[in-house]
Amino acid sequence: MTPRPNATPADRRHWLDAAKAAAQTAADFIAAEARSHRHITWEAKSATDFVSHVDLGAEQRIRDVLLERVPGIRIVGEELSNDADPEGGLVAIVDPLDGTTNFLHGFPNYGVSICVALDGIPVAGVVHDVARGGVCTASAGDGAFVDGERMHVSTNTDPARALIGTGFPFRDVSYADRYLAMMKRLMPQTAGMRRAGSAALDLSDVARGRFEGFWELWLNSWDLAAGVLLVREAGGRVTDLDGRDARLAGGTIVASNGVLHDWLLDTLNDR
Repeated sequence: MTPRPNATPADRRHWLDAAKAAAQTAADFIAAEARSHRHITWEAKSATDFVSHVDLGAEQRIRDVLLERVPGIRIVGEELSNDADPEGGLVAIVDPLDGTTNFLHGFPNYGVSICVALDGIPVAGVVHDVARGGVCTASAGDGAFVDGERMHVSTNTDPARALIGTGFPFRDVSYADRYLAMMKRLMPQTAGMRRAGSAALDLSDVARGRFEGFWELWLNSWDLAAGVLLVREAGGRVTDLDGRDARLAGGTIVASNGVLHDWLLDTLNDR
């Protein structure tokens, strides 16, 4: 059973409202930059990982809103402050623009992800789909919603009808052979697989019932934190490859509608 944080309902509502406001501010900025057709300055953090002035501007706006509404909260962000412990105290775990490469190429699959966690347990989460629309929210024990309407994972029980999302191990190609072996085992058993380039949105799609499952190797805390809470509160399950509850510190993640989780783990592990 997923542990519940030691937080009151009023705390959870306050933190969720702050996260929603911060995500909206960042989403408005990102959308305006996308519409402006101005030159976007960006640089490579690695051969396959990029950061733009839009990432930096969005994260700064998120920080400003969160610190105003929740004074003293620590922020773990992908771009500006990624060295803090995501599992200690009251922390906001932020990906200001998940899907940066998509954004830079005009591919409409990118968004904002914010999770508020208390002592390593997700308390409130928001994934704002900037390109396609839709704001997914959740707070611990209170359910998950998209644009204010309750959402639930898929009820499909048949792997042959399952759509599975994934992400390629682009940061470290040494994992490519392992990943491709997993993919080769899964593909013949499912209705299809998708790799869209934003783990936060992929997890929200599991929560919304669009995907029956999702897995990716070696994600960072900001990639997965909000999405983990969305899936759990929508009735799904999120673990590592060994079936243990996913940690906010990051790592390999397997998410599902719950009923197909054991099948997904068995297939990925070739059991």
